[in-house]
Amino acid sequence: MDNRVFIFGESEKGELCTPTLFLTLAELAEKMGNPNPESKGINSAVQMLLSQYPIIFYRVREEGYSKEDYLRGVKLLYKESSSMNLSAICLPGVGDAEIINPLTPICKKNSLLMILSEEDLYDYLTGLKY
Repeated sequence: MDNRVFIFGESEKGELCTPTLFLTLAELAEKMGNPNPESKGINSAVQMLLSQYPIIFYRVREEGYSKEDYLRGVKLLYKESSSMNLSAICLPGVGDAEIINPLTPICKKNSLLMILSEEDLYDYLTGLKY
């Protein structure tokens, strides 16, 4: 299978803290439902699928705020990322160093891109808290 993008995000439906593989927009819409108006995770997933990248969507309770959910995902990636055939990790709505820093060695070890928005990168670099 092609390289996949692991996306953390909030959604209307789907199992929390469980990585779910999606190959099509129809699958994503059916299993995850509509995005919260402030959510960027589903929008990022749609962009990746439209660009022909399979995604692994990891649902969190609240984008950027559910630190425990994110850290569970980090732990999962630490153990399983090498077998997931990933090319990138996408963290929409996350600028928190406590979430981003543990992902850095995972990205380095597996030669993965870390995808952040401008706003989130700014928050990370300046140490701003929400």
